[in-house]
Amino acid sequence: MKDKRKNIKLWGIALGGVILVITVAWIFAVRLEGGKPSIVLDLKSPYLNGSQTLSATVTDENTGVRRVWIGLVKDGKEAVLFQKDWPGGGLLRGGQVHRESFTIEIEPKKFGLTDGKAILRMVVRDYSWRGWGHGNRTYIEKDVTIDTVSPDINILTRVHNISPGGSGLVIFRVSEPCPQSGVFVGEDFFPGHSGYFKNPNIITAFFALKHSQGPGVEMFVSAADYAGNKARAGFPHYLKAKAFKNDMIAVPDRFLNWKMPEFDVEMRSDSTTSMLDKFLKVNQDLRRANYLQIIGFTGKTANEIYWKGAFLRLPNSARKAGYADHRKYTYQGRVIDQQVHLGIDLASVAHSPVPAANVGKVVFAGSIGIYGKTVIIDHGLGLFSMYSHLSGFEVREGQSVTKAQIIGRTGSTGLAAGDHLHFSMLVHHEFVNPVEWWDAAWIKNNITGKLDAVKALN
Repeated sequence: MKDKRKNIKLWGIALGGVILVITVAWIFAVRLEGGKPSIVLDLKSPYLNGSQTLSATVTDENTGVRRVWIGLVKDGKEAVLFQKDWPGGGLLRGGQVHRESFTIEIEPKKFGLTDGKAILRMVVRDYSWRGWGHGNRTYIEKDVTIDTVSPDINILTRVHNISPGGSGLVIFRVSEPCPQSGVFVGEDFFPGHSGYFKNPNIITAFFALKHSQGPGVEMFVSAADYAGNKARAGFPHYLKAKAFKNDMIAVPDRFLNWKMPEFDVEMRSDSTTSMLDKFLKVNQDLRRANYLQIIGFTGKTANEIYWKGAFLRLPNSARKAGYADHRKYTYQGRVIDQQVHLGIDLASVAHSPVPAANVGKVVFAGSIGIYGKTVIIDHGLGLFSMYSHLSGFEVREGQSVTKAQIIGRTGSTGLAAGDHLHFSMLVHHEFVNPVEWWDAAWIKNNITGKLDAVKALN
């Protein structure tokens, strides 16, 4: 009996020893883990300006985050941007924090750091027992450039005459490469393009006025360098007043019964929706959606000028409606809607061949709601021509076209009451008056003359 109790005691001691060894081994296995902590900094550019706020996130899923240190080193001088220690959680738990986000304020001049090359240094440690108890370490260095000086803008073109609905061109030089530059007209931004001139810092920017804008609208050139430093400069301009035609368009039941079924797929409705209500949805909602679709195709443009000389209009055609005609639609004698016609309607014989107005590349050939079968051509640097209500087209997307090449034939697709061509031109996202681009003298005075003058000086 005595030996039995002794054996049980020995077995208990042995089992306790095994448990102790397993526990200690487990603790060491956990606390001596070798996974390194991570740090993610939203540094979108290797350039730092005079003041910016960056967000950072540190993570360690194993033993938790112990410490983070972030500094900026320039010419041997070290500026501490951020440092923090997180509390531990005891022998078994390690650190209490496994993930945390924070922000960093970087103001180089506040630390006495001058412009130029620098190093952004980051160190993170966890609560592992590795490194003689100091933890696993993640060390990261990023080469950065401190740039606190805004670019200079030098306007190279002197005369800028523009009318409501008109196009314009500003050429300017920036003192350093700027990934974003262009012209603001009110709230609208028209991006500039580098590459037309040998000097990459000379920027060519086409811009436009809305048909509703006139004297008093603010216009200026804007540029931002890679560090985000911004500059702006005014340029001399003269805004001419311009009046547009008012027109009344009757919407008969005959037209509604003919056209509205074409839009049942695009504008959801049921059998109880009247033809007039369908028309209003098409003329308002679908028109707005179609504009967004169009500027989606004009969002990208060639960084060169394809076109040359005056743009062509539909041969042997009569003008049926003008640019920015203010239209009131009537039904049974009462006004039901108002819209602005952002193109010129040209009519010849039915299914007349439609020539490309100038050299360019087709960016769209398909159907666009109220515009029906449509072709859009990119002429470079943000200038586009658009041909709508076609009965068919003879080009495809991505195809280069020559001036006067036949791209399709007139028709009555979309919201058209008869066979004609709806011709539009756009400067980036803005519909402009095509009449200017048909005029060789206007092009010379306002576009090519400026390009040639600047090229001669550079």
